[in-house]
Amino acid sequence: MRILVVEDERRLARAIGHGLEDHGFTVELAHDGETGLWKAREQDYDCVVLDLMLPVLSGEQVCRQLRADGCWVPILILTARGGAEAEAGGLDFGADDYLRKPFSYRVLIARLNALLRRTAPARPVDLVVGDLVLDPARRSVRRGTTPIELTRREFSLLEYLMRKAGSTCSKAEILDHVWGANFDREPNVVEVYVGYLRRKIDQPFGTGSIRTVRGHGYLIGDDDPGRVESIDG
Repeated sequence: MRILVVEDERRLARAIGHGLEDHGFTVELAHDGETGLWKAREQDYDCVVLDLMLPVLSGEQVCRQLRADGCWVPILILTARGGAEAEAGGLDFGADDYLRKPFSYRVLIARLNALLRRTAPARPVDLVVGDLVLDPARRSVRRGTTPIELTRREFSLLEYLMRKAGSTCSKAEILDHVWGANFDREPNVVEVYVGYLRRKIDQPFGTGSIRTVRGHGYLIGDDDPGRVESIDG
């Protein structure tokens, strides 16, 4: 099981990491909210252990953004705050459980195991466009019988386009839904990632399912090479 620990107190983060590794978990660390959010978006984890009081982005901001992105990885909040009100607040913004500092490793391990044992939600329906199949539950993609490896961001972009199959999605809409409303990079990042996707899901198969609609955005549909207007943007 892969666990992401987002904790700005480096000594505590290392101690938590060593304690979890001693119990068989694979652990990665982040020491601020921005880095933690990036790691959680780009890689697959079985659970995120998230401190509330973080630099750059707070734990609450990280949690809210992940949920807004459609990332439902279990999140265990760590905080020095006490009381039922604080605990309810953590659960209200999308966390799955709450653990107050100081805590014992025995309790931390028990809480993590309980989260990981919880019944999974109903399995989402596969998204299908022609012979391109995206499985939201397994986070897998295949063209016919050939599996395709995508990064988390590439997967999120493809999932969004496939959910809107046949409709044109503007760059602004894609940025809001895939990168988040607070994303402050240039819109051309969408073109870059569309290019990445085309090189993985279309070019190796001689297809052109992602189309550029000049002046409007992108759409995905059944392969129609004659309608592909751009291979890079």
